[in-house]
Amino acid sequence: MLKLAKTSLLAIAVMATSVVASDILVTVNGKNITKQDAEAFVNASAPNTHFSQLNKTQQNMIKERLIEKALFTELAKKEGVDKKPEFTRNMEKIKDELLVNMWMKMQMDNAIVSDSEAKEFYEKNSKKFMQKASVHARHILVKTEKEAEAIIDKLKSLKGEALKAKFIELAKVESTGPSASKGGDLGNFSKGQMVPEFSTAVWALQVGKVTKKPVKTQFGYHVIYLEDKAEAKPIPYAQVKEKIIASLKQKQFGKKITEVAKELKSKAKIVDFSKEANATKK
Repeated sequence: MLKLAKTSLLAIAVMATSVVASDILVTVNGKNITKQDAEAFVNASAPNTHFSQLNKTQQNMIKERLIEKALFTELAKKEGVDKKPEFTRNMEKIKDELLVNMWMKMQMDNAIVSDSEAKEFYEKNSKKFMQKASVHARHILVKTEKEAEAIIDKLKSLKGEALKAKFIELAKVESTGPSASKGGDLGNFSKGQMVPEFSTAVWALQVGKVTKKPVKTQFGYHVIYLEDKAEAKPIPYAQVKEKIIASLKQKQFGKKITEVAKELKSKAKIVDFSKEANATKK
């Protein structure tokens, strides 16, 4: 379930200002709660998550939190919280933070990365965009080596689809592993995802073959069937393009912020009293 937090100042700052009827999710005592409000609320607690991507239950939960927020805001005003000196002092601090956050967003929005730049980065860093080699295997897990050997004996005269079908049948009946009901299906996995003994055995197998000897691990004895094997291959550019652009924009943004901060510091009159105090102590 999505964890929710208070909407951040940055999230408030980036909400769209124009609202059309179709954007309104609900009204609370005449106040509109929009899709933009919900989007900002979600993004504040789970960056890169969008309200429209959530299921109905999660969306309804977001609406309930926003309704509560609107009602609590009304109640706080009725009780005069916004008239208290502490509120006024904190509002001044919030204004500064909001101002900086909005300026930061402007700089981020101004970062531009072309498709050719992203493609060049992809090509120069091709090793970073590789899909690992993987296998698709099934197994039958039993307690003793003798049981595993008996299963291998039942399978050794078979091949092709007959072997696969028999293996699935035996897995459902004989295996003590949690994958038994699925015919021993372990799905796809890459090197290092299984315990060493199992991994070594499965990667040594040919597709459509069964281990000739039981494979012992901390869980018991395994008989393994290799259903498929896929070699390492490049991830298509189209699948990673948006992530590359986002990464390059972030890098560009970070570089600019560092440069601007350096320039501003060089022109500003900054007196560090903590350094002066330390010098006096020495």
